[in-house]
Amino acid sequence: MDIGALIGSVSLSNIIGGLIFSGIGMVALATGKQEMNVKLMLVGAALTVYCFFVDSTLLLYGIGTALTVAAYYARE
Repeated sequence: MDIGALIGSVSLSNIIGGLIFSGIGMVALATGKQEMNVKLMLVGAALTVYCFFVDSTLLLYGIGTALTVAAYYARE
């Protein structure tokens, strides 16, 4: 079994970005649940899981930034 084929194109910057944006998503999800804010919960859930499906570092940070801004505005 080839370990490289299992890992794919995972880089350190993708791991760091995934941890950062998943952490923000977990906080947004918990806050939305506490405040009964469905929009914030959905954005938080999207932030938590989207990084598993994106391979490109540029897309990872771009989508993460856009969803973080959306979470900020969903809070209000």
